[in-house]
Amino acid sequence: MQLSDLLPEIEAAAVRGWPATVQTPIDGWLFRHSAGGSVRANSVATLAFSDADPDVAIRAVEAIAVAHGVNACFTVSDVSVPADLDARLAAHGYIRGDDHVTMAKAVANSTVLPEGVTVSPIPSPGWMAVYLSGLSEDRRAVAPEILRRLSAAALYVSAFDAGDVISSGLTIGDGSVASIQCMASAPEARRRGGAQRVLQAIEAIAARDGRQALYLQTSGDNAAARTLYARMGFAVIGHYHTRTKR
Repeated sequence: MQLSDLLPEIEAAAVRGWPATVQTPIDGWLFRHSAGGSVRANSVATLAFSDADPDVAIRAVEAIAVAHGVNACFTVSDVSVPADLDARLAAHGYIRGDDHVTMAKAVANSTVLPEGVTVSPIPSPGWMAVYLSGLSEDRRAVAPEILRRLSAAALYVSAFDAGDVISSGLTIGDGSVASIQCMASAPEARRRGGAQRVLQAIEAIAARDGRQALYLQTSGDNAAARTLYARMGFAVIGHYHTRTKR
């Protein structure tokens, strides 16, 4: 199996893996709204659709968005339904947002955790401090609430140096795949190998649990992150962007 064959499963796992505070089904799509700037928690997931009229459903999304005091926003991926959704949204006057990529790699066999790493079902104060340090102010305010809504399968990975958490990460196993989320390093501890150890630990956890692939999603222009992930064996298997009502 090619990693790209897992893209529908990965995209569905990504939706489940970062639940918004408000989630409303609309003909198979999922309206998502939270405070803060998270793309996944503030856009319509479009991975399934019924036989309804897409243009009617778009107007229904807009009505719900207005009720929440926001502009309607959709995430459009390589596996969005219907296939012509991007063109339909453009015709409705929606503005295209920044490009993002979905990256994945096959899970290696090793189940050995690297040294200087801990894994916990709850975030420690040190983990939370490192993760929040990398977020914008609006996302920092809502992130703890989203974390509280995560699946019980979520595992929080911390890399330590001299007793302090220097890098954070989160993984959620879902079917044959497992996520890499909430990657961050303390500003004063970057380039000290913490992020690499977190990634190695997440892969070991995925191997232990019998997952086939790891996946992550990041901005298309985040060169530093993409370079790190490529060095760890990840490849781009999908693309997505938003469309937001003018």
